[in-house]
Amino acid sequence: MIKSMTGYGKAEVVLAAGKLTIEIRTLNSKSADISIKSSILPKDKDLYIRQKIAERLVRGTIDVYLNFEASAAEGAKLVDAAMVKDYYGQICRIREELPGFFLGSCSDSDRMNNEILTAILRFPDVVTVKKEDVINEENWPLVEAGFDQAIAAVNSYRDREGKALYADVTSRVQNILSLEDDVESLESERVEAVRERILKAAEELGVKLEKERFEQEMIFWLEKFDINEEKVRLRQHCAYFMDTIDGEPCPGKKLGFIIQEMGREINTTGSKANNASIQKIVVRMKDELEKIREQSMNIL
Repeated sequence: MIKSMTGYGKAEVVLAAGKLTIEIRTLNSKSADISIKSSILPKDKDLYIRQKIAERLVRGTIDVYLNFEASAAEGAKLVDAAMVKDYYGQICRIREELPGFFLGSCSDSDRMNNEILTAILRFPDVVTVKKEDVINEENWPLVEAGFDQAIAAVNSYRDREGKALYADVTSRVQNILSLEDDVESLESERVEAVRERILKAAEELGVKLEKERFEQEMIFWLEKFDINEEKVRLRQHCAYFMDTIDGEPCPGKKLGFIIQEMGREINTTGSKANNASIQKIVVRMKDELEKIREQSMNIL
């Protein structure tokens, strides 16, 4: 069964320092365009993860998000003391430069100092986890297992989307074949209409067509506007489309080439039909093919 290139997967990994969340989102693309939107993944693991993703997700626009939430205990160990002192010193200097900023007892002063320190601890980057310490050799097996889980979730999502894609495009291929049957049913009507057209033109010109001459004109017309080859080739392309989508794990690119050939036969049929009813059917076939083309762009 085919897969869609649209997918989403998420995994959460509990580490000693906190919780790591891995999210992978994919959209359609001609190749594997992988973007890891985080700086906490060590450089020596970056290439390895990209190769793993490319092997298992094959292609698509693939965005990887890593988000780390430090545990309270771990965060307390990583207070940037120098930054706290700097912020506190700046606030104290402001207090000295503004007369009347603080008047009160010693106990009031201690209380305000505590409030200032509490506020400083809420400042950005004061309480942090060192990025290079989030993922290390010790916890890497857990992190890699998390990536495997997220990738598996993406593939599961792609499988579900693929079923819907398969049902849609294959039903439209069958619609094209059914419309081709309608074209064939109009073939005798088309030939008869041409016969009448030739006889009427000869009558208006006052030309008496001998039987042999008339047959020659009919043969000439039939050879020039014959669409049997286009009908045969279109049916062959439709069969090839079905064989490919049923028989290959990642048929998306090949299906695109087959669709081009299907379109060529449909267009030629329309240009050679010389019949209003057939041309209307051709327009419907083009509409079905365009919807197949749009959907196939998301097939892996």
